[in-house]
Amino acid sequence: MNPQQIFGRQGQEWWRGAVIYQIYPRSFMDSNGDGIGDLPGIIDKLDYIASLNVDAIWLSPFFTSPMKDFGYDVADYRDVDPMFGTLADFDRLVEAAHARGLKVTIDQVLSHTSDQHPWFAESRASRDNPKADWYVWAEPKADGSPPTNWQSVFGGSSWQWDTRRCQYYLHNFLASQPDLNFRNPTVVEAILDEVRFWLDRGVDGFRLDAVNFCTHGELKDNPPRGELAEGFLGVRHDNPYGYQLHLHDKTQPENLAFLERLRALLDEYPGTTSVGEVGDDDSLNVMAAYTQGGNRLHMAYSFDLLGERHDPAFLHRTMTAMEERIGDGWPCWALGNHDVPRVATRWGAEGNRDKLRLYLAFLLTQRGSVCLYQGEELGLTEAELTLEQLADPAGITFWPAYKGRDGCRTPHPWSGDIRHGEFSQADPWLPVPDEHLALAMDRQDEDPGSLLNAYRDFLAFRREHVALVKGEVRYHPVRDGVLCLERHYPARQPSERLLVALNFGDAPRDLAAPREAAPLDDAPALVNGRWQDGRLQLPPHGVAIARCPTGEEITWDI
Repeated sequence: MNPQQIFGRQGQEWWRGAVIYQIYPRSFMDSNGDGIGDLPGIIDKLDYIASLNVDAIWLSPFFTSPMKDFGYDVADYRDVDPMFGTLADFDRLVEAAHARGLKVTIDQVLSHTSDQHPWFAESRASRDNPKADWYVWAEPKADGSPPTNWQSVFGGSSWQWDTRRCQYYLHNFLASQPDLNFRNPTVVEAILDEVRFWLDRGVDGFRLDAVNFCTHGELKDNPPRGELAEGFLGVRHDNPYGYQLHLHDKTQPENLAFLERLRALLDEYPGTTSVGEVGDDDSLNVMAAYTQGGNRLHMAYSFDLLGERHDPAFLHRTMTAMEERIGDGWPCWALGNHDVPRVATRWGAEGNRDKLRLYLAFLLTQRGSVCLYQGEELGLTEAELTLEQLADPAGITFWPAYKGRDGCRTPHPWSGDIRHGEFSQADPWLPVPDEHLALAMDRQDEDPGSLLNAYRDFLAFRREHVALVKGEVRYHPVRDGVLCLERHYPARQPSERLLVALNFGDAPRDLAAPREAAPLDDAPALVNGRWQDGRLQLPPHGVAIARCPTGEEITWDI
């Protein structure tokens, strides 16, 4: 079967409105009993992933690495770390995923490498070797201090002294993650060659880690912020990174030229895509700039929905601001990933299925594509770990004020009755919490009222309504804790206009509603609001979706 037959539903723009399931390979499924998930384990679970009715998978890094930052420190862009398997395993995974109608996207960490990458070993050897300027090197100030006041995301100066060259090198993350010099055209060509390697192996796209960090500005001090910023990779009051306005160390205009080169490469491989991670104070504008014009990234996501704020006024403000800025660009949204606490805990929904169903309906009715992190479909909570159990360097550094990212990275529970949740026969690299066993896949699989099946049902329903996948969006004012939006897709005949109402309140709501709003016959069970005689009844944390006439915008004064 050719790719157009498999993916004919959306063709080369399959990514527009797609739902991408993020897999953290270390924690998904261990096939060889060493306590660490691997690529063969993912292959074994592809039928499960396909049953969710998602469109693609995103694999967090599996490349050769010393694992100081668990794969986000790449020592060889072209090989699989032995703990995860082999290149042959990766090729089998791509073939098996495609056979099930799943696209395959992979992480690419382009802004920095491991200090064990051969490029860096050569670069640091002298000031005049062929790769001497492949990384960002700078002279100390006259007093020997770092060139600027720039701070690392993981705490402390982002400059590390190197005794071989008697210079500082830049690292926006760990000191073992030196930043590449994207102002060197040879580096850009080398990076594009690494991307091409995976395109030639059949991948369908890339998630680009910290993509706005690729270029740095002039070596000038960043000004003080004045008031602390939170929200990027767990930056908090105990981390000096949040004390600065990051004017010179990231999100530079020159980065756009690199994104255009990258897009030109991807366009050589029709049907491939890119989604960039943006961590910035002005993230919505950066998302827009990085995706507009059809010649940069296909889509981008930020940390705006990955913090603790989730009241409907905040959500309304964020989503409308995105629409005002995005133009012909395309956003991607996520409520969870491997860097932030689990949404069930972060948004106060532990043990509350109604809230979790509301959150999934909110995420899956927005304009844009979606990244769904493994375990969200089970309602996994943030794991509480001791200091001795931690592996994340950020959590170890900032303990106890910040406990790091391990709490969202614990192994996926497959069985509630088998040791370690059937993730591994050995003690896993992080423990499986007892409370996750009650939420295990097998406990929810056959339960029609489970959160797992709510995801399956809603994702199947969403696929059948093009307005929810690719349609335009219009937001109505928030009233009494109810967030209301329209999705309209006029390009296909007959066109479709849907009205969505989401009750974020703890009490039921009885609202005046457009008389022309008609219930959908195929709506899944979590769509529990009632439209009748110009009224809408919503239970606490209820969801309502109606079909409306397509000829004109809906007037709804609630």
